[in-house]
Parts: sequence; structure tokens; C-alpha cells
Amino acid sequence: MLQTKTKCCNRNCDQCPLKSFNANGIGKDFQMSNQPQQPANTPEMTVIGADTRIKGEMFFEKSARILGSFEGKITAQGEVQIGNGAHCNAAVEAEQIIVDGSVQGPLFARDRLTLTANAQVQGDLTAGTLVVAQGASFVGHCNVGPRANEMTGNTNTQSNQATPAPATNTEPKPQLTTQLDLTPPWATQPNGSSVA
Repeated sequence: MLQTKTKCCNRNCDQCPLKSFNANGIGKDFQMSNQPQQPANTPEMTVIGADTRIKGEMFFEKSARILGSFEGKITAQGEVQIGNGAHCNAAVEAEQIIVDGSVQGPLFARDRLTLTANAQVQGDLTAGTLVVAQGASFVGHCNVGPRANEMTGNTNTQSNQATPAPATNTEPKPQLTTQLDLTPPWATQPNGSSVA
């Protein structure tokens, strides 16, 4: 009959399943835990892999890193990273956004928006702070600064206070009937007529 040891009585023995060795050959005990070990200052992050395609709406209570393809809407309480090689056709809203891939759609960073040298963005940007690396590509409108959120009318992070509607001018605009002569000076003759 085979006996199985469930607890090692001598942690210095070579057969102990709870023991490993470092580079110097000195034994070091494993720490068993159901939770993955992370450094204390590393925030939790959900990773969407490079081989993943998602269509719909995602909400992250912490942070997320997108490495695959996504179409829809992404909302995060923390940071959203669009990794190199990732493709997003999405509206993205987060505390911080880092784009190192391709995004089509509006980006709204409550704090900081970073476009790396690999970033390719087509859409409107709204951020408290914008950092653009040399080589980044951006086509769209940009609203940056502490009041950018208020100026764009984004209601997602504004307070629930009622704001008056902006005054609109209902008077008709005057019609411009004056035609401008756009002929360059070098194309006119001394008598004022055109060369053409």
C-alpha cells in the first residue's frame, strides 16, 4: 500500500512539494493562495486578448486593456488602454485613455488622454489633458482643458443641476450679395481687365 504525505514534516528535505530553490540552491517556501499575486501598487486590469472580437457595450469598474477588436461602447471607472494592433470602432469613456492602436469614434477622458506614436484616431477627443506623441495620427475635433467637458455639453459627468438653454438669435441673417473679385494682381492688365 502506498502512503501519501499531506504535510511535510521537514521543510529541508528534497522531496517536499512545498519547497523550491532559488539560484543559490537555498530553499524558499511557496505561498499558496487562491488570489493571483500582484504588486501592491499595480491596479487591477481586465485584458481583452488579441484574438478576441467583441461587439456591444462593455463597462469596467476598474481598468481595461484592449488588444483585440471591439465595436460598440466602452466605459471604465479607471484607465482604458487600446493596445498596439487593436482595432476599436467605439465610443470610449474613462478616467484615463491611452491609445497605441486604431480607434474610430469619440474618446472622452475625464483626466488624461494619451496618443502614442502608433495611435491612429478618427473621431472627436475630449480630455482634461491631452498628450500626443510624434507620429500619432488624429482626424477630428479636439476639446482639451479643465472646462472641456462643460464646453462640449457632455452630460455624463456633469452635475445634475439644471442649466439654462443657450439663447438663440431668431432674427434673419442678412444676405450677402457682394461678389468678391478673386483674380490675383499679377493676372490683371494695367486697365483693370483680366488677362484670361
